[in-house]
Amino acid sequence: QVQLVESGGGLVQAGGSLRLSCAASGRTYSHYDMGWFRQAPGKEREFVAHINWSGVSTYYADSVKGRFTISRDNAKNTVFLQMNSLKPEDTAVYYCATRADPYGIGVFRLVSDYEYWGQGTRVTVSS
Repeated sequence: QVQLVESGGGLVQAGGSLRLSCAASGRTYSHYDMGWFRQAPGKEREFVAHINWSGVSTYYADSVKGRFTISRDNAKNTVFLQMNSLKPEDTAVYYCATRADPYGIGVFRLVSDYEYWGQGTRVTVSS
């Protein structure tokens, strides 16, 4: 059974940084693409970043490009989201997700591209 557990959220002032982690278990983690999404109160869940199964390819939403970095440590079954220069509009619950099929080709930006989700970690950025 695939399990994803996020951590690292919290309260931070605008301009600050946070590093989110997502620990995966239940299968060979290194074969699968991973993504980060976020959901602000009253809004739909939106794409933040994607990293392919090997870690070679990454893709970001325009709203976070240049400020956020997605990475993975396949030896530790963990994916990270380094968030710098945080803004109040980054306030949301952040979710990591993974796909059911291994060795994905292309960029996966839709909620429907991912079958497994974590429980989320809350990030609050104060102005």
